[in-house]
Amino acid sequence: MKRRMAVSPNALLGTILIGLIATAGLVGFFWTPFDPGRINILARLQAPTSVHWFGTDEYGRDVLSRLLLGASASLSISLITVSFALLVGVIFGLISGYLRGVVDRLIMMITDTLLAFPGILLALGLLSILGNNRYGIIIALGLAYTPSVVRIVRGTVMGLREADFVAASRVMGHSELAILRRHVLPNCIAPLTVLATSMLGWVLISESALSFLGLGVPPPEPTWGNMLSASRTYLAQAPWLALLPGASISLALLGVNLLGDALRDYLDPRMQ
Repeated sequence: MKRRMAVSPNALLGTILIGLIATAGLVGFFWTPFDPGRINILARLQAPTSVHWFGTDEYGRDVLSRLLLGASASLSISLITVSFALLVGVIFGLISGYLRGVVDRLIMMITDTLLAFPGILLALGLLSILGNNRYGIIIALGLAYTPSVVRIVRGTVMGLREADFVAASRVMGHSELAILRRHVLPNCIAPLTVLATSMLGWVLISESALSFLGLGVPPPEPTWGNMLSASRTYLAQAPWLALLPGASISLALLGVNLLGDALRDYLDPRMQ
């Protein structure tokens, strides 16, 4: 009888936190209590009340509404960026690890060059060319984290390329593309799942850092990073403006890291 694995506390808590953040982002995409962009100077810097649960900012805008919409923006940017990095990284990782030779050396030379720069610095350089907008952030961060995907996929493919089941499939007359799709790529799913979870946290903190530096999504569209950046001037007068987006970022990162640890333990045979 197959032994069932108990659900770890990390997996449970991480799933709950990510579920709450994702729910907030989904709600913010379709509905907010107030118009997040509506300016009301008479209501500026109000403390939390029964009307504005999380208070108002320096322009009198409802902080709860902007947090919900900011969750939608930050999460959507992070998810699209990770998807972009996975798509590009898997393609080049498969080509590099399976074809080997000159193609492998060329791809790895470019990958190692990109890995020589910290992800956030590489993203800063790319944003100076692409511009600080939503699409520029996605492309810049996606390209910054693609080399990590390439190396993971390449290493997995190189270990499988000469495996017996791959050789048997080649003898049966299957094309190289069919072998990659049926036998090689499915074996990359486990390490990619763990990497994608970690990358989601990396991209979320990088996007928030870029927004904090004024290089992220430009105002008035809210993200957690630019809300945190705008709150610096009012820390003594309105501390909730920094506390709420900062706590949201911290909880999202905690949930992603806990779930990533649980997935690594579950998918790694050595941890069974």
